[in-house]
Amino acid sequence: MGRVLILSILAGLSCATSGCRSNATQNPMPQPDPVASTSTAADPPTSIQQPATSNLASDPRPLLVCFGDSLTAGLGTGPGESYPDYLQADLDRLHYHYRVDNQGISGNTTKDGVERLPEILALHPAVVLVEFGGNDGLRGLRIEDTRANLDTIVSTLKNSGAKIALAGISLPPDYGPDYIRQFNETYTLLAKKYNVPMLPFLLKDVYGVPGMMQRDQTHATARGNQIVARNVIPLILPLLKK
Repeated sequence: MGRVLILSILAGLSCATSGCRSNATQNPMPQPDPVASTSTAADPPTSIQQPATSNLASDPRPLLVCFGDSLTAGLGTGPGESYPDYLQADLDRLHYHYRVDNQGISGNTTKDGVERLPEILALHPAVVLVEFGGNDGLRGLRIEDTRANLDTIVSTLKNSGAKIALAGISLPPDYGPDYIRQFNETYTLLAKKYNVPMLPFLLKDVYGVPGMMQRDQTHATARGNQIVARNVIPLILPLLKK
């Protein structure tokens, strides 16, 4: 009995000092981004990728804000390898004089996007590319709430005078056809309501393509983000001036 008690104590100390792995880490299913303000006690502790700070005051070019979650932030890639980085290079090459500002934060839901609206409005963007919803879907949040939050984001930004483009995303088949259909329709309904251009699937020609997705099968690699930027170009060019 004493020997068993000692072994139990040692096992507990080992777990406390080295950290015990949860069985959830073995789940191959795509998981939500590292959580920002919506985290709960059940969420694993992770570092949050913040948008890069930039000296906008010294740059006279109109501002194009990429506003979203980890797909925008470039989670898992190196500096200069997010799709907004490649979008900046593409616009420079095409002689469009805009400054692309990456305002993606990993883990953000549409609710977080609503809460961040004052920060985005304070930048006085000329164009905003809105990319939210993936974390809502992966967490199985109510479609009605996601739609309401996205509606608030798009309407608020549009009323500010900014030109808006909308980038959609989809979900793995495990979430069921009805939920996925309603989720996908969210972007179409919103684009029609506010007459804004929409890219139905941000990861077009990237998702499922070897070398284009990271091991989590949720986020693009640097090569994948180059393709994402090319997907975005025809979406936003009609909104830009040379």
